Amino acid sequence: MTSAAPPRGETARAGDHEIHYLSYGEGQAVVLLHGSGPGASGFSNFKQNIDTVVAAGHRAIVMDMVGFGYSSKPTDCDYTTELFASTVKSTLDTIGIQRCALLGHSLGGAICIRIALDSPDFVTGLIMMAPGGIEERETYFAMPGIAKMVSTFVGGELDREGLHKLLRMLVFDDDLVTDALVDERYAILQMQPKEVLSRMIIPSMDDELGNLKRPVIGFWGHNDEFNPVSGVGKFLGRCKDCRFTIVTDCGHWVMVEHARMFNAQLHDFLVNR
Repeated sequence: MTSAAPPRGETARAGDHEIHYLSYGEGQAVVLLHGSGPGASGFSNFKQNIDTVVAAGHRAIVMDMVGFGYSSKPTDCDYTTELFASTVKSTLDTIGIQRCALLGHSLGGAICIRIALDSPDFVTGLIMMAPGGIEERETYFAMPGIAKMVSTFVGGELDREGLHKLLRMLVFDDDLVTDALVDERYAILQMQPKEVLSRMIIPSMDDELGNLKRPVIGFWGHNDEFNPVSGVGKFLGRCKDCRFTIVTDCGHWVMVEHARMFNAQLHDFLVNR
């Protein structure tokens, strides 16, 4: 790449929105849904994991959810669970995906849960990292990382140095936040409206977790400053087919911070489930 920005792929219409996605490999689809935050995009979240999906004999569809990456960014609506889930599902219908596994990080995990609850026959399995949507809003806003993100992005002007500091809160090892990563996220941040966070509404689905019908594997960093690791217990106490790995010396980005371990378990799940 000669540009700091993530690569461009294809777009599909989802209602009033254009949704951008990248497609790699062939086989049954695995749809990768990123987290929220300034400068977030599918490629930035998952560039270290795409090859594993393809090596397992699957097609990786790396999506920019509405409000993020190169997808539409409306400023006149609430960013609800239903908006995210419906635009993801509509996009997949448009490009001919009949069944898929869903892989989601943080906000993306919440959207995986919603789609799996609403369309259980569409989903073959769930892979989630520090999934959102299982706590009340007040719990998330009390987390240091979320509080910092809201104050800098929604409440002020986030420059490149501010973004660098915020990204360092996502990881246990600061060295993972390279200049290239900051540049990549900052390029997207320039296009991103504050409404994507200020008008985001993701109610807790805690009481619905027992209705998930497909196998779940999950990962959580013990040092996560954005989503409380206690969420693991909610899944293990309610889901029928579920396993979680809690990782020490790890923040909010398990799939980046411990990519080798994560990719090994991801490959095993996709091949052997």
